[in-house]
Amino acid sequence: MGKSERYLARVDGRLLRALSHPLRVKILELLREDGPATASGLAKRVGESSGTTSWHLRQLAEFGLIAEDAERGSRRDRWWKALHEGDQMRARDFIDDPDLAGPFNAYAHTMVERRYAAEAQFVAEVRNWADEWIDKVSFHDSPLSLTPDEAAALSDEILDVIGRYRRPEKDGDTQVRVHWAAFPRKSRPETP
Repeated sequence: MGKSERYLARVDGRLLRALSHPLRVKILELLREDGPATASGLAKRVGESSGTTSWHLRQLAEFGLIAEDAERGSRRDRWWKALHEGDQMRARDFIDDPDLAGPFNAYAHTMVERRYAAEAQFVAEVRNWADEWIDKVSFHDSPLSLTPDEAAALSDEILDVIGRYRRPEKDGDTQVRVHWAAFPRKSRPETP
């Protein structure tokens, strides 16, 4: 599997249906960020029964997002690992399919909620981080005036930059969460 195939799971209609369940997204996120885990270990972390997490793990495996980790566990103690480090999805792939409107909406809202939760957790724990990190953390939010083509080019360039920093983990690394989104907003100026 090449570097780009390892990194991104290209979300199509089939994967979108799998990812339209918030618990599956959370489980997949935990496997991607914290590494392999068992159904019972994940159950404790997400506040569900091991039977529920086990069922969702099997669903994620069926869709090719995770697989059993053959190097760990046994038949009684199955470990699971993520097969991709992230997802890439473009709204254009789903906009014309009414059967995917619900799954798209559910997945998109779950992703926004997960991003908010990750940033809110960081802000709540900010005093616990070493001084070496405090002046390196960046939150950026600014409106730009762009054409659709410019917005797409900006996104492609940012994803290229992120790709340049992607490498195997080394001793001393800290996992850094990177969120990127570019979307239009209708201007709503005050009128007299």
